[in-house]
Amino acid sequence: MSLYAQPSLTGGIDETLVEVVTTVNTFIPGLLLFVWGVIFISGISTQKLRTGYSDTPMWAVMASISTLVISLLLSLTSGLINLETLSIVVAINVFAGLWLFLSKGRGEI
Repeated sequence: MSLYAQPSLTGGIDETLVEVVTTVNTFIPGLLLFVWGVIFISGISTQKLRTGYSDTPMWAVMASISTLVISLLLSLTSGLINLETLSIVVAINVFAGLWLFLSKGRGEI
């Protein structure tokens, strides 16, 4: 008996992803964390190389918005993302937006 039964690929990619998510509960949160981290780290490092400084709150917002868009697209398929994960993504998005708003001085864009 194997630890993991391979999903059937005859139903399409969405059914395959739902089967993977039901077996591995941390797949979607891990995927979203990976996307957020790649955008955040690559944005900071690229801006640091080009300008000499990096705007960390801005890249946190950019990564959060990208992750929110991906999670909203994942929520179109039933059973792919749960409400708890979606609410955590929205909360991180709000906190990143507040961080960006509070980090800028008066007259600074």
